[in-house]
Amino acid sequence: MKKLFLTIALAFTTWMASAQYMVITTINDNSDMENLTDNIGFGYEMTDDVVLGVQRNGENYDLFGRYAFGDAYVSGQIPTDMDMDSLRIGIGYSVKFWNNFYLEPTYSFDGDGNGNFNLGVACRF
Repeated sequence: MKKLFLTIALAFTTWMASAQYMVITTINDNSDMENLTDNIGFGYEMTDDVVLGVQRNGENYDLFGRYAFGDAYVSGQIPTDMDMDSLRIGIGYSVKFWNNFYLEPTYSFDGDGNGNFNLGVACRF
């Protein structure tokens, strides 16, 4: 039993050490600091292609996921109350501009077909 526990602990620590994390935010029209933190999020790269995470949406939090095709990706975002009417689906592209920082232009739309263009910034660890 002791060997099993130590094996699980070792596997967990190596899994966490090799993980990639990312912090993302969306830049809106305003230029104040609160603008950067309104949509800040934290993601975990499960594989090279799949990212899952949580993103702030005003006063609430949303779950998001991405599937990458090279530098392009398809994304989905849904509130934590799982209201399918608020599901947003979009496409984006990551452009590396300095060390681990990326500019991410995205186009997303909701269930009503209303679309919007956003510019985001991501930092990957």
